[in-house]
Amino acid sequence: MGEAIGPRAAGDGVHPLSEAKPSYSPARRAAQAVDALRHGWPLAIAGAPLLQPVETAFGELSGGAMLLSASRAATLKLANQIEAAVPRQPVLMRAAEPFDLPHALAVADPALDMENPLKGPFKALPLAWEEQARAALELARMAGILPAFLVDPRGAAEPVELEANDVAAYADATRLQIATRAKLPVVAAEGARIVAFRSPDDTREHVALVIGQQSAERPPLVRLHSECLTGDILGSLKCDCGPQLDAALHAMAAEADKGGWGVLLYLRQEGRGIGLVNKLRAYRLQDQGFDTVDANTRLGLPDEARDFPIAARMLELLGVRAIRLMTNNPAKVAALEDEGVTVAERVPHALPDNPHNARYLATKRDRAGHLLP
Repeated sequence: MGEAIGPRAAGDGVHPLSEAKPSYSPARRAAQAVDALRHGWPLAIAGAPLLQPVETAFGELSGGAMLLSASRAATLKLANQIEAAVPRQPVLMRAAEPFDLPHALAVADPALDMENPLKGPFKALPLAWEEQARAALELARMAGILPAFLVDPRGAAEPVELEANDVAAYADATRLQIATRAKLPVVAAEGARIVAFRSPDDTREHVALVIGQQSAERPPLVRLHSECLTGDILGSLKCDCGPQLDAALHAMAAEADKGGWGVLLYLRQEGRGIGLVNKLRAYRLQDQGFDTVDANTRLGLPDEARDFPIAARMLELLGVRAIRLMTNNPAKVAALEDEGVTVAERVPHALPDNPHNARYLATKRDRAGHLLP
């Protein structure tokens, strides 16, 4: 038997739960905040009151004020409303009575407006913590939930703590790395190779499909394709995503047959960066008569929220410096060039419309500047 251990003071060797919390990195704090929002947990952003996400909240919660985006506030006919063309501008507001969760969700979700037509009156309040409010709205978009919060709610659970500028660290594309590579024969090209990318902060894995023999002498034909579950997998006719994906892969295969090569960047940025559930809410608003731009605006979300630095980083990790970009969107060319990618040529990528997406494509042409017939 070993040496006997003598008496010790009570509590010796026990680490109480009340000890100071560890100091996490900004990127980790932001990642925890995104996870918290998806679970319905509140945020404590330094310098701001407690913020409870409305969409994912649970329990007996209520608050005297709500934080929304300016574009959603405008549809609610707020006094002193801010210009609705700035969807990420935060607005603090209150009603005559405190908001409980059902009331708050009816205010936050425009897809429910026809079921809950009578709202208000509301009053916009001075916002002394605008930087923190902007950070909260951006974190909500990253989490794929409605950009709406109860402010300083009663009955809230323990919050996740962070700083407003932690969001920038979470979005740092330089942290993306190649996770693995493999051969992946596909219908368009049996010799294709797939490359997976992962960031230590984000749970989404992006992938690139390389078709043909990579060569530094010839810029590849490149397509940036944002994930679209409804179009890519289910064959939705409301958009042109599925046909564009298929046509891009076949165009790259044809390029490879001529001695060139192609790269499809498949970005896990559903709904151009607003998330699947919010995209489906936008579909519901389109069924009510709004076009795709107005639907996003009424949700309080930007029409374009894709992370182009991620795409540029993927190309960098693949060793690609100059590309021939398949797109009808001049803004996509400019966004990549701003990230240091040389776009040697814009290759048109227009496909025929159908009765279900004709208005969608016309909106892309007339309001988003896409070069479509």
